[in-house]
Amino acid sequence: KISSGATDLRQRKKQNCTESDKMAPEERNKENSKPGRSPKYVLIQRFAKLFFGCLAAVTSGMMYAVYLSTYHERKFWFSSRQELEREITFQGDSAIYYSFYKELLKAPSFERGVYELTHNNKTISLKTINAVQQMTLYPELIASVLYQASGSEEVIEPVYFYIGIVFGLQGIYVTALFVTSWVMSGTWLAGMLTVAWFIINRTDTTRIDYSIPSRENWALPYFACQVAALTGYLKKTLNCSAEKFCYLLVSASTYTFMMMWEYSHYLLFIQAVSLFLLDSFALAQTEKVHEVYKIYLFSLFLGYLLQFENSALLVSPLLSLVAALMLSKCLQMNMKKGTFMSRLLKMMYVHLVLTITVMLNFLLKMFVPHKENEHLLKFIEVKLGLNTTKNFTMNWLLCQESLQAPSQDFFLRLTQSSLLPFYILVLIICLFSVTQVVFRRICGEPLKETVKLEDGRIGERPEIVYHVIHTILLGCLAMCLEGMKYLWTPHVCMLAAFGVCSPELWMTLFKWLRLKAVHPILLALILSMAVPTIIGFSLWKEFFPRIMTELSELQEFYDPDTVELMTWIKRQAPVAAVFAGSPQLMGVIKLCTGWMVSSLPLYNDDDLLKRNENIYQIYSKRSAEDIYKILTSYKANFLVIEDSICNEVGPVRGCRVKDLLDIANGHVVCEEGDSYASSKYGRFCHEIKMNYSPYVNYFTRVYWNRSYFVYKINTVISFQS
Repeated sequence: KISSGATDLRQRKKQNCTESDKMAPEERNKENSKPGRSPKYVLIQRFAKLFFGCLAAVTSGMMYAVYLSTYHERKFWFSSRQELEREITFQGDSAIYYSFYKELLKAPSFERGVYELTHNNKTISLKTINAVQQMTLYPELIASVLYQASGSEEVIEPVYFYIGIVFGLQGIYVTALFVTSWVMSGTWLAGMLTVAWFIINRTDTTRIDYSIPSRENWALPYFACQVAALTGYLKKTLNCSAEKFCYLLVSASTYTFMMMWEYSHYLLFIQAVSLFLLDSFALAQTEKVHEVYKIYLFSLFLGYLLQFENSALLVSPLLSLVAALMLSKCLQMNMKKGTFMSRLLKMMYVHLVLTITVMLNFLLKMFVPHKENEHLLKFIEVKLGLNTTKNFTMNWLLCQESLQAPSQDFFLRLTQSSLLPFYILVLIICLFSVTQVVFRRICGEPLKETVKLEDGRIGERPEIVYHVIHTILLGCLAMCLEGMKYLWTPHVCMLAAFGVCSPELWMTLFKWLRLKAVHPILLALILSMAVPTIIGFSLWKEFFPRIMTELSELQEFYDPDTVELMTWIKRQAPVAAVFAGSPQLMGVIKLCTGWMVSSLPLYNDDDLLKRNENIYQIYSKRSAEDIYKILTSYKANFLVIEDSICNEVGPVRGCRVKDLLDIANGHVVCEEGDSYASSKYGRFCHEIKMNYSPYVNYFTRVYWNRSYFVYKINTVISFQS
């Protein structure tokens, strides 16, 4: 009987545009016929609600962008810094992204700049790369075009224009979250509460403080817009024009999101699984869900073509799942008809989709050459305990904070801001309501065309069920990897704010409690206004002074040793020199000086990962001859040793770079439960500072300060042991 309900949904979908347009005037007439309400009054009321809601959403986004800009200025003193000092604030992969943006602006033409990036042989020694494809540099291409086309060269400096775009996108991100909560709850008070929770928990909702140019800071605002549009698209009570607008917005934002971030298809896969589960329980209009699947396919196809035939998209689980869903739809035909048989076939349908998905993905990986994401699969195996490894790169990734389980401090912060308790409350109510709806569907009870407030059935709204499933899936990932909290926590803010501001959710709760002393509808309306108001005032009283103090404090960020190093390289090193050192430092050297380097902080290419591991050997217990051979194999002329890595005292023993190298090189000996490094050679980064043979035969110190030691790699004919 679930099938009959699903058939009804499909029939309603076909009639939606015509019927909704016919019913809209009738509904308006009913509202207008209420005593004391003229048509003009109702129209003004609706317009005022829409106007002030949109104004609040846009204002929230703009204020957040201004807040980020002010905080960034207070933290780094950008306005009073020289260009070199500003560029040093970009660390690791952020430095690489911004360096390519600079190169595009320096190119004689945009076309020439793009060609040099796609055939780049001036960044990594002995390697020509397509930087646009390998590093997903479409944000930098867009930023450079906008900077030059808008004539901003004489108005604003390139760095301010670049970070201004990113901060503007973060404003759009917040606005999209606002709109999503508004659409779900029907009141823009939920949007205000979402924004408040998002900003207060900024440490756990965004990485904008640590890495401005990172790909997710460019991509997630578009995903937030896609989620907002998808939320509206899934609503039952939607007229034809609004449905078309939401569909177009979902299409545009999905494709843009896929072009901005190389890992976007994994996040879209999680979203597709949520929609698949929503459709499997026949809680949404099947045609709408399959239209979204078509958007995924179209975006993957365009992305494959415009990302230089990116094979990672062909072997992505998203393509396999969507293809399996489309194929299963063709195969099932009348699978949703009957009684007991329909339920049995429904279970078979889910099994069929999962089976076809796995088979398709296996076949695609067998026939499509791909290397981009193999290290991710190896990492997952080790992370889940399915395999063990001594590999330096894998163990280094496992030691990264973002790839470990979230700490207790994370949950404590969410609890102190009252976000986590209200999220759990809302999630429990929604889950119980969804369970009730599914049980009713199994028993043959059809879904209602329109869910009224007095019904108390929040679980019958497809957009709400989608968000519940989506947050649960993201939450499961966030419990395994702390880095996933930046995807999960914003959705937590939306769902929690929607719940406390929604009369339907309170009414659902009161239906279960069977309140008789107070009229449940009246109490639900009161609580949907009173609870968020109380939360808002408490958040304002506790956190607003902290935010103002944060903006008023002048923070000191100055790294004179790095400034001196970059200045020396620009003045003393030959233009054709190649530098070797830690990948993070090499990214800064490339940005600040433009000199060629031997490695970069990129983790999506097996060759670069191997390079990074080899060059990290300068911190291992290897001989001078071994290190010399490694460095000269990459045509390196200068070696930079960082004292912070060589003398690192990490909080977790075994996660320091030198510890991981000792494990990978077999230099660790375990006796009586204790482990220590053992090798006939001393640690290279220590020994080279002693200036004795054989180290002086291979390396000559040419510069040093408190943090860095620079050695020229000598040209020698005979090796000495």
